Amino acid sequence: MGNSWATFGRDLHLDLTGPGGLRAALLRALRDAVRSGRLTPGTRLPSSRSLAADLGIARNTVADAYAELVAEGWLSARQGSGTRVAERVLPRATPASPRTPGPAGHPDRPRFDLTPGTPDVSAFPRTAWLAAARRALTAAPSEAFGYGTPAGRPELRTVLADYLARARGVRADPDHIVICAGFMQGLALLSRVLGTGRLATESYGLDFHRAVITRAGLATVPLTVDERGARTEELAALDGVRAALLTPAHQFPTGVPLHPDRRAAAVNWARSTGGFVLEDDYDGEFRYDRQPVGALQGLDPDHVVYLGTASKSLAPALRLSWMVLPDRLVDPVLALKGTGEWQSGTPDQLTLAEFLSSGAYDRHLRGMRLRYRRRRDQLVAALADRAPHVHVSGIAAGLHAVLELPPGTEQSIVQGARWQGLALEGLSRFHDPTAPPASRDALVVAYGTPPDHSFTHALDALLRALPPGEPGE
Repeated sequence: MGNSWATFGRDLHLDLTGPGGLRAALLRALRDAVRSGRLTPGTRLPSSRSLAADLGIARNTVADAYAELVAEGWLSARQGSGTRVAERVLPRATPASPRTPGPAGHPDRPRFDLTPGTPDVSAFPRTAWLAAARRALTAAPSEAFGYGTPAGRPELRTVLADYLARARGVRADPDHIVICAGFMQGLALLSRVLGTGRLATESYGLDFHRAVITRAGLATVPLTVDERGARTEELAALDGVRAALLTPAHQFPTGVPLHPDRRAAAVNWARSTGGFVLEDDYDGEFRYDRQPVGALQGLDPDHVVYLGTASKSLAPALRLSWMVLPDRLVDPVLALKGTGEWQSGTPDQLTLAEFLSSGAYDRHLRGMRLRYRRRRDQLVAALADRAPHVHVSGIAAGLHAVLELPPGTEQSIVQGARWQGLALEGLSRFHDPTAPPASRDALVVAYGTPPDHSFTHALDALLRALPPGEPGE
């Protein structure tokens, strides 16, 4: 029998994601490690207590998984000898189709993911959501299960109007709210209603947002983004611009709020030209150092379209978002939405309405704020301790942080992170190629994406990928 050891849980590189809960995920991960040859016959595994502590899960979960794998023949256990990979296990699986191999010793699929765009979906409040669904569907009228209306269910629009006024300072009437199947659908509807012309976007942002706009027939023109957010004063010099898409509360991805002077400049431009500001409030509920800044829409509901979503606060899979429209956009948007396959599912709308009105949504947000704030604090503390030359910029908000890097190092660090089994994005990934070149090097680190049990390991991989500091730093 071999004498090799896998002393710590982090040495096993176990990915505990996927369906079926932690026990099923651990069984699946250990089988895969043996099948792939990462754990060779005779390798001694950590004790159930040690592995549980390293993975942040219950010891009984690990003990049950070990026992089942012993019974299946994957592992062997002897008194005084610990648990080892069995000498005779199933042969390595042969892939059904060829794949491009990743770097030697590293899997094609990253072990850890710190790319932005997704919340911790393992924290979705399944029990509370199921309870709300039962109450909502029990009370729903029969007509709610028909084809519905383009605006969405009145139950959800009514409770959203109250919630947005209270939580985000939005001035909303339920008749001005339209429910959409995600932010992208809302942006596509607005772009098509606006028709021809140009739409200003921030020079740092998401390329697929720009793609949705251009597919609708509008051209995009970038607004420079600096430490005070988008330079909205540039709007006055742009011809043919019908609207500007902004992230005022927390610019994505640079993480700064729009300066008050620039908020005023955006609204004044819209008033003077008859244009619109499209306010993407994608994570406005998550501010950790102070109360969130109110939505820009509150300054001028006649010229600002407020767009919110449940994708960051709950889960992207719900496909639920909402627009609060100025009066002159309501009829055109509803007319377009009623012509095609633009409807959102009624059961989830009714459930979200009940989730909001019962207070479950507020309770969930309070819990997630604490969770994400702890992770951000952990990231900042780890950098101060192990990489003090790397600085975090932007406000304490949202689900990601921006790490400033030495000039010219961004791409090599992103590539090095891949060799650590870590998915990362550099700031340049989000820069509009039609904007003036930017020389800033940084990482966009989504501390909100990993589940709790893997965040510490993902953070360790990130720190290993960062460049060493100069002596004395």
